[in-house]
Amino acid sequence: MVAPALSRPTVPELAEFELIIGGMTCAACSARVQAKLNKVDGVTAVVNLSTERAYITAPGHVDAAQLVAIVAAAGYNAELAAPSADPAAAALAEAQASAAEVLAVRRLRRRLTVALVFFVPLTDLSMMLSFFPWSRFPGWQWLLVALAAPVALWSAWPFHQVALKQARHLSSSMDTLVSLGILAACGWSGYAMFFLDRSRSGASGLHSLLHGSGGGIYLEVAASVTTFLLAGRLYEARARRSAGQAMRDLAAAGAKDVAVLADDGTERRIPAGLLRAGQRFVVRPGERIAADGEVLAGQSAVDRSMMTGESVPVDAAAGDAVTGGTIAVTGRLIVRADKVGADTQLAHLTTMVEQAQAGKAGIQRLADRICAVFVPCVLACSVLTLGGWLLAGSSASHAFSAALAVLIIACPCALGLATPAALIVASGRGAQLGIFIKGYQALEASRAIDTVVLDKTGTVTTGRMTVTAVHPVPGVTRADLLWHAGSVEQASEHAVAAAIAALARAQCAPLAAPDRFAALPGLGAGGVVGGREVILGRARLFTDRGSAVPPDLASWCHAQEQAGGTTVLVSWDDAIQGALAVSDTIKPSAAAAVASLRALGLRPILLTGDNAATAQAVAAAAGLTEVIAGALPATKAQLIADLKAAGRAPAMVGDGVNDAPALAAAQLGLALGSGTDVAICAADMILLRDDLQAVPDAIKLARATYRTIRRNLAWAFCYNVLAIPLAALGFLNPLVAAAAMTLSSVFVVWNSLRLRRYLRHAATDSGGGASSR
Repeated sequence: MVAPALSRPTVPELAEFELIIGGMTCAACSARVQAKLNKVDGVTAVVNLSTERAYITAPGHVDAAQLVAIVAAAGYNAELAAPSADPAAAALAEAQASAAEVLAVRRLRRRLTVALVFFVPLTDLSMMLSFFPWSRFPGWQWLLVALAAPVALWSAWPFHQVALKQARHLSSSMDTLVSLGILAACGWSGYAMFFLDRSRSGASGLHSLLHGSGGGIYLEVAASVTTFLLAGRLYEARARRSAGQAMRDLAAAGAKDVAVLADDGTERRIPAGLLRAGQRFVVRPGERIAADGEVLAGQSAVDRSMMTGESVPVDAAAGDAVTGGTIAVTGRLIVRADKVGADTQLAHLTTMVEQAQAGKAGIQRLADRICAVFVPCVLACSVLTLGGWLLAGSSASHAFSAALAVLIIACPCALGLATPAALIVASGRGAQLGIFIKGYQALEASRAIDTVVLDKTGTVTTGRMTVTAVHPVPGVTRADLLWHAGSVEQASEHAVAAAIAALARAQCAPLAAPDRFAALPGLGAGGVVGGREVILGRARLFTDRGSAVPPDLASWCHAQEQAGGTTVLVSWDDAIQGALAVSDTIKPSAAAAVASLRALGLRPILLTGDNAATAQAVAAAAGLTEVIAGALPATKAQLIADLKAAGRAPAMVGDGVNDAPALAAAQLGLALGSGTDVAICAADMILLRDDLQAVPDAIKLARATYRTIRRNLAWAFCYNVLAIPLAALGFLNPLVAAAAMTLSSVFVVWNSLRLRRYLRHAATDSGGGASSR
């Protein structure tokens, strides 16, 4: 009898979805959506707040409609993103997303403007009428209502709207507490003004304060909370808009169209999205390469700085691999497309950045985490207060007043101001220091980092090729060597040639236009200047022609190359007349910045896509001992992941597209303001100074701001915790509570304003300045 074959368990088929999600306002929103999606059996989702996208892997039985319904049930809008295979639909979707972001920022700006217009007169008038009842005039209540209503209702509507959505789904966040506080403050103020007003009874303002004979007016509290929080919300919305736009720019960084080469040798231009693997296409000088592939014919210097960070273009010829998104600088190439669309390195780079950002979006703000517990507790305490006083035999009016007092005393003015007040002050101080803090994530991450990974090109170095040494042979002057070399190189587009020509123009007589100029791809260039044939290039160019390089000149060239430079030999009259060394020089501030990082207890590491010799030379000049060379974008991101796996908390400093995945994956990403939009998008902080000392300054400022926020939150939270029981037991009258809340907010603002004095001398102190704390 044959035993039946054992059936293997089937592995469920997985499908990938990308959803566009609208209505998310903070990290708590993205975390809530992500949690709802991940509750579905077999679903793995990451939600990116910056790009408002959800990236989902789900079993085959789960379709897009179910996922959209789950997001809608959580209180947010969702739709399936257009497939990348449909360029027109994808372009339309991106345009709509960009327009929606612009509209959202515009609406927030309008609401903030209205809040500011009414906030100042409302605050002055409300405080005067509260503390000096004898100054009240007929109809003063209606004037206050007219000033407060636009702020509390229209300007604060985003908070009320989110609170309503969350209430329908039995959840809460900072917006819930803000909405409750604003409504409670306005509700009590209206009750006090129209029903508890004793201004005509003869009681003085001091008597009202001590004995509670008057009602407290909280309208200015509601207006201040709305104004400050709207300013913080606008700040974040603009940062998210920039981040989303930069990601769209990265996705669109490839060629828009491509010249496809037919079998009969004719060319026709088609949209790059329609290019297929195996097709041949033509790349002319100055054009972007449309896909990853292999060069079939032609020669060109290819600018790969976008992908690898190398500051010098690399020569490509038949048989060499080229990458989509890079630029052919000099000659014409015929390339066979091997990887197109989503399979290219550029597409993978975009995906890596988005996934790394999505992983960081799950970290909620500390204020939201507090409010997730605090809001339900306040509501429960208010209900218990109402029931307790009724059970104790108190009148309904007294019980309701005590319950309402609990809501009023819990008004999150100080709690709501704790983070935005510090962020706004820190951003102003940071702007003076050339530092832009994109959000709370940067502050939270700054306290934990113990390692700083520094990109080389454009970060530790200037990113520009310059002539660092000139070595003529005996009998030839420096000026002669530069004039001949510069006259020929001014006709070339190569980065090395441009550096030589620039120095020659600055230090020599007017250069001569070369005759019969010829570029020698991968080797050098030549031309006739002043009746002499001048040839410039690598040593191989001359050895191939049978010319011997003088021993002392060969030794000099070897020493320059060991130091990370590129050497160019110059000959005329059939003899080598000298050599020039060209390199990417380090920034003057690099060594001091590295020393400052070590003083902060941080471990600096140099990371570059350049060769090992150049990397070691730059590291030695900057005082760095740890170097990782030859790193591609994926390698850089993997290094960050390896550091995290080893228990380190890395920060990444970079400026290029090739640094973006590592910037996004790092605990703290710092991008140079002179860098690419994509690097700026992926980073948590932007350094606007062309000075590496901005790195330790940024870390110091971020840490100080984080400490300030923690103090603000601790003060505000402890104040609420202590004040709520007193209000529930009937020990606080409204005016005393109003004064206490005002002082609490003043403390939070004052503590935040101390950041204006932080690192006062940072811009001039090579050691990074001293804290005022």
